[in-house]
Amino acid sequence: MTEEPSNETMTKIEKLRVEHRDLDQVLSRLCDDHNVDQLQIRRLKKRKLQLKDTITRLESQLLPNMSA
Repeated sequence: MTEEPSNETMTKIEKLRVEHRDLDQVLSRLCDDHNVDQLQIRRLKKRKLQLKDTITRLESQLLPNMSA
């Protein structure tokens, strides 16, 4: 039964990684264009950071709890 949430979590992580990678490509193209709205770039960067934080949080949930 614990296998299923892990599979769901892994699927969600993969979707978030794809979105993160896509945002990275978009930002790369936008940063090359000097006529682009800087507010839009900041918002995309913020979204990218939120995605990374969510990915990290979900990955940490997959790790077993270890007492040090």
